[in-house]
Amino acid sequence: MTKIVDLICEYRTNPLGIDVQNPRLGWKMQIGRLGAQQIAYQILAASKPEELSNGKADLWDSGKVESDQSVHVIYSGKPLHSRQRIYWKVIVWDEKGTEATSELAWFEMGLLHSDDWQAQWVGTAFAGGARSTLPIPYLRKTFMLPTDVVWARLYVTALGLFECSINGQPVGEDVFAPGWTDYNKRVQYLTYDVAHLIHRGENAIGAILGDGWAVGYIGWLHRQNYVDRPQLLAQLEVKLTDGSTHTISSDSSWTYQFGAITHSDLVMGEAYDARKELPGWDTPDFISTGALPVETFQHPNLRLVALNGPTVRRIQELPPVKEPLNRGGMGRKRHVFDLGQNMVGRVRFKGKAPARTTITLRFAEVINPDGSLYTANLRSAHATDYYTFKGDTEEVWESKFTFHGFRYVEIEGYPGEVTRDTITGIVLHSEMEQTGTFECSDPMLNQLQNNILWGQKGNFLDVPTDCPQRDERLGWTGDIQVFVSTAAFNTNVAGFMTKWAQDVTDSQNPDGSIPAVVPYATDVPVDGGPAWADAVIICPWTIYLCYGDTRILEQNYDTMIRFMDFLVKTSPGYIRCAPDYEGWPGFGDWLSINASTPRDLIGTAFLAYDANLMAQIATLLGKSEDAAHYQQLFEDVKTAFADRYLVGSTVPLVAVLPSESRRLMDDADRLSRGNLQLVDYGDTASEVFNTDFFTPTQTAYVLALHFDLLPDHLRPLAVDELLADLERRGMHLSTGFVGSPYLNHVLSRYGRLDAAYALLNQKSWPSWLYAVTQGATTIWERWDGWTQENGFQTPEMNSFNHYAYGAIGAWLYNTVAGIETDPAVPGYKHAILRPQPGGGLTFARAKLDTMYGMLASEWKFEDEGFIYNVVVPPNTTATVHLPCEGIITLNGNTVNGLVHEVGAGTYRFVVS
Repeated sequence: MTKIVDLICEYRTNPLGIDVQNPRLGWKMQIGRLGAQQIAYQILAASKPEELSNGKADLWDSGKVESDQSVHVIYSGKPLHSRQRIYWKVIVWDEKGTEATSELAWFEMGLLHSDDWQAQWVGTAFAGGARSTLPIPYLRKTFMLPTDVVWARLYVTALGLFECSINGQPVGEDVFAPGWTDYNKRVQYLTYDVAHLIHRGENAIGAILGDGWAVGYIGWLHRQNYVDRPQLLAQLEVKLTDGSTHTISSDSSWTYQFGAITHSDLVMGEAYDARKELPGWDTPDFISTGALPVETFQHPNLRLVALNGPTVRRIQELPPVKEPLNRGGMGRKRHVFDLGQNMVGRVRFKGKAPARTTITLRFAEVINPDGSLYTANLRSAHATDYYTFKGDTEEVWESKFTFHGFRYVEIEGYPGEVTRDTITGIVLHSEMEQTGTFECSDPMLNQLQNNILWGQKGNFLDVPTDCPQRDERLGWTGDIQVFVSTAAFNTNVAGFMTKWAQDVTDSQNPDGSIPAVVPYATDVPVDGGPAWADAVIICPWTIYLCYGDTRILEQNYDTMIRFMDFLVKTSPGYIRCAPDYEGWPGFGDWLSINASTPRDLIGTAFLAYDANLMAQIATLLGKSEDAAHYQQLFEDVKTAFADRYLVGSTVPLVAVLPSESRRLMDDADRLSRGNLQLVDYGDTASEVFNTDFFTPTQTAYVLALHFDLLPDHLRPLAVDELLADLERRGMHLSTGFVGSPYLNHVLSRYGRLDAAYALLNQKSWPSWLYAVTQGATTIWERWDGWTQENGFQTPEMNSFNHYAYGAIGAWLYNTVAGIETDPAVPGYKHAILRPQPGGGLTFARAKLDTMYGMLASEWKFEDEGFIYNVVVPPNTTATVHLPCEGIITLNGNTVNGLVHEVGAGTYRFVVS
């Protein structure tokens, strides 16, 4: 029997308060029959659920549409207006003509127009300074309602962070709302259904305001990068049983006072003095002493938009994995807890002590050999919390407006008994459903995959950051550009990346360049340079491939065009970041090992890749003239690449950089190198690259091959020379952030699967598994973050939670397990299932919950031969490529050939 399940709107289930006026709908078929397929659908949308129950649709009746489309179906009914709730259901006909009807779903519009807002921005009369903070304000307002409530919505946002409550109860479970955007241009508001919290009579609404990204420290800079104090915008709308409507908005009638949070900062930490608590402060019975009237503020150029991605939530709890280590001495009590996992979030502390007792909580990813916390890599981030007891019974505390990256927690100054129950880790990250799993016969590779997943969790905290612990935590464009494919396997990142794509547009400079970090709010280069800025094209393209989402391409197309215009304008002769370029030439192959790839080679390669992608994007969007233009641009850049870098070229690569660019590049190279001991592998001959001008690197070969920049006759030579370089280094990679994501893909694409597995299985550094051998539970920033020879790398830049090198995860999914998208039919509507066993593995399996359902690929070697089990979700198809020859059976029947086209269903291939 066919069931229609998992109805979604804009990637969410029953979203409340959206502002997409032509939202996209989707659903899944649930049926186990082979070849199950949708052949038609009908969507009914109504303003009341009972109308749908009676088969009526006053907003939209699509009629029976003969189509197999079940994702991204655009609402095409009557125009939608603010506050409107739309109920909808879908009827589906399968390939046998059977009709199935879904349950009801709904979506609700937020405030679509600026004149919907009556609220004013409010805050305190006080502001801290660039390096000084103030206590966190508690804002409140009481209001009276004459009759019972039938409907109530709170539309709320902040410049800073907010936590709202009504009559003593929190309005939601979101953390760090409203998230990080460019607050000079755009801020998200959230919508809450609060009817159950409000009653007839006197009520109270309260809001605690944290500094967050808008006011607090960002990166290694000072505070107040957007505004000088946190501010609230809140509009509570209530409909009563007597038909009246009441609006309670933030305005000058609100009051505030300071409470127990004496300081709070995302980077520096939080201090809480329980003696200063305000019991019942957000209830109507609270009698305030010392409350002050708020001040109002204006931000006429700030655009209010509805939330369009997942919020940060408390996801799970981690107890310590062992008894705390007593590191006390000199009359001071100190204990270190090991949570067993490098995580991001905060802790819940539980204990009892006399009033005025203050404990100190410090956090670290790793420990020194003597068991003390290693915090040198935090740089200027204090990352320290303080709690002062009020001295009653047992006290439980969890910070509100800060987060840390840590595995180890140190408590100092607590006089009570310390047990495992004293501390619990609270994992925070953007709420993204885990959609992918990978497992194989090698436990170390399984741990590598687990590290990749945890690195993503820890750094997908509203924006895709580089690291979660030190004074940085920025949305580096290069990091997410290399990792986005892996991210889309691990979790559903469609909404998360849709929001960030808008952040990229907001951050684009007037000349079309894209900053190195998004949102942009620090002193890093305003042009991210090669492999960083290109995220503006690569990330939306990847989301299109993984989710079949053309709207993300449509919405960001103009941004991409402006970026491409900037590249062409600043790349004379189609050479990007040539040595005489006066702008920022880029970070190079960041953190590579004893290999220096020319920045202009990287830049030109990515210019060609961008042009190639733009030609495909323009074709998809029906822009044929643009497609032809970008296809020609790709050919022109490819020719320029050959003329400059390949054998027979005569254009010198080295020239004198402008002094400021040279200084910045030297500084970047110094940070990248750290305390690495340089090794000279000698000059090598090449039949591919012109060695008169530079020494070819693994990354140079990888980019030229992966981006299809070499003529056919040079490709086998390039593969051979790449292999030779690997062998000279003892089958170790030398690639950094730019080359590593593509290295194994290139090797397996060009028939050297053995070498790809050799690199994957390498356990000495530099390698993916080296950190695993050292007990890592996340991906390190550096290949040599810690080595037995040299200890810790430079504390200037040595994160132990950095997902960029975790980009190998995509290769685990699409090559080892064999699940890959088909660019011609994206979003796994048609999947490519092509496992490539090797490396001594005896089995590998992966599952991916796609927009259509569960897609699974599992292979193993047993006595009967090679066994390949496949699950293809309903309403999709797949092409199965078997990796070995022999007698082949499919579900017990003998078949011929290594390539098989299959529809939905479960299949078992045996090759004996």
